[in-house]
Amino acid sequence: MSNMKFLCLPMICFFLLAFNAGAATPVQDLDTLLDLVRQGQLAEDRENQAREARFKAAKDDQATLLSEARATREQEEKRSVDLEKNFEENEQTTAELQAAFNERLGSLKELFGVLQQVAGDTTSNFENSIISAQFKDRGDFLSELAQKMGTSSQLASIEEMERLWFELQREMTESGKVVRFATTVVDQSGVEQQGDVIRVGAFNLVSDGKYLRYNHNTDKVAELVRQPSGRFTETTRDLASADPGELVPFGIDPSRGTLLEALIKEPNLRERVESGGIVGYIIILVGILALLLALERIITLSVTRSKVKSQMKSSEVKSNNPLGRVLGVHKDNRTMDPDTLELKLAEAIIRERPRLERFIPLLKIIAVATPLMGLLGTVIGMILTFQAITLFGTGDPKLMAGGISQALVTTVLGLLVAIPTVFMHSIASTMAKGVIHTLEEQSAGLIAQRMEQQEHGRTA
Repeated sequence: MSNMKFLCLPMICFFLLAFNAGAATPVQDLDTLLDLVRQGQLAEDRENQAREARFKAAKDDQATLLSEARATREQEEKRSVDLEKNFEENEQTTAELQAAFNERLGSLKELFGVLQQVAGDTTSNFENSIISAQFKDRGDFLSELAQKMGTSSQLASIEEMERLWFELQREMTESGKVVRFATTVVDQSGVEQQGDVIRVGAFNLVSDGKYLRYNHNTDKVAELVRQPSGRFTETTRDLASADPGELVPFGIDPSRGTLLEALIKEPNLRERVESGGIVGYIIILVGILALLLALERIITLSVTRSKVKSQMKSSEVKSNNPLGRVLGVHKDNRTMDPDTLELKLAEAIIRERPRLERFIPLLKIIAVATPLMGLLGTVIGMILTFQAITLFGTGDPKLMAGGISQALVTTVLGLLVAIPTVFMHSIASTMAKGVIHTLEEQSAGLIAQRMEQQEHGRTA
């Protein structure tokens, strides 16, 4: 044990020397070192005592906080019991008051239920009514009334019920009037401008000869993107220019927009022609060509026929008509024998025939070819239809509408061109044959006259 003390003594001296090395004042002897050790021990004891004091103070504070927390918990538990008791008492009181309310309400409960339903239905009807374009504030009132009675326990007042009755009565009264009022109208280009609008009951709105529509979402009146056919827009102009009390014909939409929407979707003549495609345009061009050729032939043959009739009545031979040119051949060959003269006259008639029958064979070809072109367009349209069915199925009819339209329109166009062309060909052909028959008749008469003169000469 003594050996351990001797071993520990040098180590203690080493640590003290190391401590001394970090000190500001150098240690001169062992007494000074002993004092330093004693001072360090005393400082450490004071620090430990201070630390223990802090621990004891914190422990006392925690005990105080724990005591306060327990007191607060007991207080809140007591408050919770009081609130639960109060809640149960309030629930019982509320049930008693609700029962008393229902008992006192009696049949009025059914009345307010019907009132709520009527307010909701009327709100929907007024939103889609064009009368709201003139009376713009009634929809807000009905919406607020329906929402008030539907989402809360509030009841409608006498004034609100009277106004609801008034709005219903005004709707019925205004639906039988034709009135003019000023409002903002949005044209097709989106420009807003103030204008006079005529309301025909609850059916139509018109302005400046155009039908309008009322959009309850924007609360504005706008022109239709596309107007119906001319016979309907003409009635709107008559209505705008009519005097008060005057009866004028007018096309109304009893479905309040459904029929009018379907009517404006109906394709016009231009759209129908466009649906025929390239084949349809070719048929139309051929039809125009046939019309021009037929008019040229009919007019030319009419003039020629009148000149031939004038030549038949005149003794002077004129070269401005076929008969005059044939008579000119007879005049130039007066001394020729009848057989040779007959050949000369036949040759002259043959020369006149192409002029008279010009374009008539082409009209016949057009009359035969245009139905075949229409059939070609029909086949192309059906091919397009079957391609659409193959790719997209039969679920959407609009995908097949293009091919079907081309199939039907080209057939119609082909027949519309062929039928008049057949009639015009017949008229032109008949007129040409009539002139040629006149030439042959006159030629035969000249030959007969020449042979008769020759016989008389031989007899003499």
